[in-house]
Amino acid sequence: MTKPRRNSTETQQQETPVVQAGVTPTEHEQMVAVAAYYLAEQRGFSSGQEMEDWLRAEKDIESLMAGTDAEN
Repeated sequence: MTKPRRNSTETQQQETPVVQAGVTPTEHEQMVAVAAYYLAEQRGFSSGQEMEDWLRAEKDIESLMAGTDAEN
């Protein structure tokens, strides 16, 4: 059985990150990288949690841009 095909607009919407407030995707990535660095610094740069730092930083930056609290 074949899967239904998605149209290109639907695929683009799912793959494109939400970038707001006139921030380019490159600027957004840099903001996340800086936030992830500071999270790693707070935990003493111990290895093995890099992905968690990055994901938390993404969540924090998205929350800041949306004007919401990242802890919720």
